[in-house]
Amino acid sequence: MNELVFTALRLGFLILLWVLILSIVGALRRDLVIGKRARTGVPSAREIRKHPELTPAPEAPAKRPARILCVLEGPLAGTQIELAASPILLGRAQEATLVLEDDYASGRHARLFPQGSRWFIEDLGSTNGTFLGDNQLTRAQPVELGQPIRVGKTVMELRA
Repeated sequence: MNELVFTALRLGFLILLWVLILSIVGALRRDLVIGKRARTGVPSAREIRKHPELTPAPEAPAKRPARILCVLEGPLAGTQIELAASPILLGRAQEATLVLEDDYASGRHARLFPQGSRWFIEDLGSTNGTFLGDNQLTRAQPVELGQPIRVGKTVMELRA
């Protein structure tokens, strides 16, 4: 191979390497600038000192925790269960915490469980589904105070 062709190939390879390195550096710079522009959240102490109007608003008072599960409609209407730190199993099975006398409820229909200061409900693969408000559950969902939970013909809610 001619010495001139060999030198040209070396030079071309070197140029290609530099183009690759510069494109990587350019991409990193773009990502860092985009990240800097898109950064949101709580301002730092330095930013608050420079701009006092950035002081975050005081937090809203904490919500009252749920203490009671009340059955509003269905065969067990008027039943109330004190909530503790343990999960509540809903269904027709005798080992359920709240045994539902409802033909449309499965043996192990749903589970109401605490996580932190909130309560969540999840369907346990029931035939007729569990509804939170008007929406059928597809995964565990947080339950707010007064939000209706429907299992078959039984409607219940959490109360403080």
